[in-house]
Amino acid sequence: MKKYWELFITFARIGVMTFGGGYAMIPILERELVDRKQWTTSEEIMDYYAVGQCTPGVIAVNTATFIGYRLCGVPGGIIATAGVVFPSLVIICVIAGVLSNFADIPAVKSAFAGIRVCVCVLIFNAVVKLWKAAVTDKATLALFLLVFVLSVFFDISPVVFVLFCAAAGIVLARLGVRGK
Repeated sequence: MKKYWELFITFARIGVMTFGGGYAMIPILERELVDRKQWTTSEEIMDYYAVGQCTPGVIAVNTATFIGYRLCGVPGGIIATAGVVFPSLVIICVIAGVLSNFADIPAVKSAFAGIRVCVCVLIFNAVVKLWKAAVTDKATLALFLLVFVLSVFFDISPVVFVLFCAAAGIVLARLGVRGK
């Protein structure tokens, strides 16, 4: 029971401290799950992010489910998921109840504009961290550039990109172009 409570509290703390959605949560997830709790490694969490992109839902929720399941099976997955969404549920209900009363106030509009800037920076920091861990050689740089260009100029599902890159990673490893 103690492990379940620890899962819930850890993911609730992540949920309450994070603004800006899934990508902005990445640095906090890594700090809590890799550095502090040591429930996973940086490499494993990158895999969870990749799989999370192929499945419906928010990356933080998917990651919570994966880690909770890995640590405590199905109950752990459910508890970790509940923990990460609980703060957002409470906060959204409170905000929804009062936002319409304050949405037109200039200070509130300015605050939201400032929050959007902060969220952009948090997402940028997450991208830089992911970049450093993922783009490690010429082959992964080429793969990154190819997917980047295709995603900018064509309306292709992210699932297609993830599956393509998974296959490319396997092929490159078998050809000895990059490490396994």
